[in-house]
Amino acid sequence: MFYLVIKALVSGAIIAIVSETAKRYPGWGALVASLPLVSILGMIWLWRDKPDIGNMSAHSSATFWYVLPSLPMFLAMPALWNRGWSFWTALALGCLLTIMLYSLMTWLGPRWGLRL
Repeated sequence: MFYLVIKALVSGAIIAIVSETAKRYPGWGALVASLPLVSILGMIWLWRDKPDIGNMSAHSSATFWYVLPSLPMFLAMPALWNRGWSFWTALALGCLLTIMLYSLMTWLGPRWGLRL
């Protein structure tokens, strides 16, 4: 249980740092948010729980392929905001776009020989 609390505190601290940084310096906040900190922490936690190179390799490769469908959201949302859409509507549409692209990747990936 203590290990779970530590994981939650460290992960939450990163989110807090990103949001506080972005309030003052949007570019720096974006830089910190774009770092693969969650992926790296996830790999560290996974390695601690199950130190298996094959599992880590599969996880890392799948993470790469799942990052790709999330990227259009970061272009779609500002485009919507700049056209007068509300924050919440643009966010919801960006998330919906990402869900659709994740679904497409999950369906297409194995057909392209990707292990997801």
